[in-house]
Amino acid sequence: MKKQIQQHAVYGLLVILLSVIGMAKGAAESLQQPQQVIQNISDTLQKKLQDKSFTQNFASVVQFVKTVIDPHTDFDKISPLVLGKHWKTATPTEQEGFKQEFQTLLIRAYSRAFVEYNNWTISYLPVETASDAKKVIVKTKVMQPSIQAIEVNYRMFLSNGEWKVYDILIEGVSLVTTYRSTFSDEIQSKGSLSAVIDTLAKRNADALSAK
Repeated sequence: MKKQIQQHAVYGLLVILLSVIGMAKGAAESLQQPQQVIQNISDTLQKKLQDKSFTQNFASVVQFVKTVIDPHTDFDKISPLVLGKHWKTATPTEQEGFKQEFQTLLIRAYSRAFVEYNNWTISYLPVETASDAKKVIVKTKVMQPSIQAIEVNYRMFLSNGEWKVYDILIEGVSLVTTYRSTFSDEIQSKGSLSAVIDTLAKRNADALSAK
């Protein structure tokens, strides 16, 4: 991956995590349903974060974050968006392999941010959508003392009665679009999607086995 793009994506995930953990303390009932999804994730992560010894075991952190994030993130939708044109030409095995390894990549970066959490707070912006809408953008602002507020917006859609995230924008920059550019460059450089998946799998395995 291009170093600059990779750093931006990981930074974006850090902000996402901080936003989830530091959600505004307003009553949950004052939030709309998509916002409540993010708030519930916040509550779950905050309780676990109080156990400082827990963050010493990165593999456990990754597994915990995965169980919290998975139900509210649609990787079946995200993966084709990230691969773009390459998804259509990929075999079913490649599609499944990429989805699993990309999911692990995001969860790893997310978990690392979880371990490195700092004192951020979040405010919600009004949700501008019809009450019967199937898609929505949940707008938030991430704040930390002495640092300019950062806009973090969640693209969500309604699936079988549940709101799920399928993209996140950091200061207007889409993580889906960023990763699409990254993987497109890698596929061109390595010559095939299969080679990219193999490289990604090795990176994930090395990171999860590291002490």
